[in-house]
Amino acid sequence: MITVLVQFKLPQPFTRKKAREAFSATAPKYREVRGLIRKYYLLSQDGGTAGGVYLWKSLEDAERFYTSEWKNFIREKYGVLPSVTVFESPVIVDNENGSIVND
Repeated sequence: MITVLVQFKLPQPFTRKKAREAFSATAPKYREVRGLIRKYYLLSQDGGTAGGVYLWKSLEDAERFYTSEWKNFIREKYGVLPSVTVFESPVIVDNENGSIVND
């Protein structure tokens, strides 16, 4: 599996309430993304940095998603371009399901 960390510095800090509103508005678009297992929206403690952690079935699924159109969407919504860092996830501990997944 693949984990992707997306981060961007906000032009103006977000409160938790503002972040929840902004993130909730975009969350439904991720429900049907092919290969996306899970997405966590992120907001730093000081409200100055936002982003997401994405868990993907494959690198191909992730690469298909992070297009220039997606980056432009982030820039239009938040005013900045995101950084995208890709990680291999060879082992995942899932305490909610009581499992350890070896990829």
